[in-house]
Amino acid sequence: MCSSFYPSVNTLDRDMELDRRLLLAHCAAHGLSVVAGLLVVVPMALNGSAFKGRCALFSSGYWRTGDGAEPSEQLTVRQWGPPAACQFATFVGIFTVLYGAAQGWRYLFYLHGRHDDTLFSSFLTVLLSVCVLFLSGGAGAILSLGFSSWCDTVTDNDARPYSCAESQSVPLYLDVDTSSFYTELSLAQASLWCVTALWLVHSILAFLRLYHSHSQHMSGPCLHREKELLLGQSPSDSSSPSPPHPSATPTLLV
Repeated sequence: MCSSFYPSVNTLDRDMELDRRLLLAHCAAHGLSVVAGLLVVVPMALNGSAFKGRCALFSSGYWRTGDGAEPSEQLTVRQWGPPAACQFATFVGIFTVLYGAAQGWRYLFYLHGRHDDTLFSSFLTVLLSVCVLFLSGGAGAILSLGFSSWCDTVTDNDARPYSCAESQSVPLYLDVDTSSFYTELSLAQASLWCVTALWLVHSILAFLRLYHSHSQHMSGPCLHREKELLLGQSPSDSSSPSPPHPSATPTLLV
């Protein structure tokens, strides 16, 4: 038998308010993920266009002295980096943008309609968030290491009189546009680590929502019945009105 209704209404109010706050936090995190993902995709696309489809990450080369009509010193790239290194970071950024936009819109709908995920759907969300967290962390490590390798090539392991940031304004005499590579790759690198941090936030929020949904599910049918009554969705509310009370006038039996 269910306990008294009125004491549990306060508990139900707190549960619904917690649901709403978790949804708001998750929706805001997805909005930030869309922005951070775009700050990964756009710089990587610009860099790929400037490098004519080549990937600067993990590229190897050396400086050589020119002769005759050639410049006195120029950079020679021995081997360009694997395209998968750049494509992996771009993929994580694109997936983050698309997933964040879809989930953010869905959570806004939940906030408006006072709905929530099922227990199984919440579990899948936790699982997906953790998987993408490791993917984005791996992409961030690859981008950081590859960028560092390219900077070592450009600066000749810090033997040149300028830094990696300054080298984008120095003519490297390559057949690609290197005038903004440092700005693009450093922005993509910082944004990708922000994406990784946001996926960590997603994982934590998804786990909290799963735990909260599980707690509500274990509360039994009484809490569900009281939630319907509180939301005004009880079947008795839409049925015919209750019959009138019998007359209180006493009946005299003879």
